[in-house]
Amino acid sequence: MKLGAFSNSLAVKDIHKSKAFYQKLGFTVFAGEIEKNYLIMKNGNALIGLFQGMFENNIMTFNPGWDENANKIEEFNDVRTIQKHLKSEGVKLETETDETTTGPANFVVIDPDGNMILIDQHV
Repeated sequence: MKLGAFSNSLAVKDIHKSKAFYQKLGFTVFAGEIEKNYLIMKNGNALIGLFQGMFENNIMTFNPGWDENANKIEEFNDVRTIQKHLKSEGVKLETETDETTTGPANFVVIDPDGNMILIDQHV
């Protein structure tokens, strides 16, 4: 199954301090708006999202249909196909997407240790 680009979405307390810290690790701003309390930062193929005040815990995020540069990839598993597969495997979904739709959509699962995984398709 192709889940697409991977990033960690971090719930940060002070986006300016977090930005400065990750810049020291070699990350640069790739996308987002610091005025809206979110940034996407990149170091090579590694992606992290900094989100202040948007959610309580860190989230692992996969973006079907995108590579790590947010470029559309031709061959990928649609978010609805991934959702159907996980349901058939008995995975409990925290949120679901309407399987009769097309295009952008997302759903959330929680791993056995309580870690949130967001499958978030933008194409």
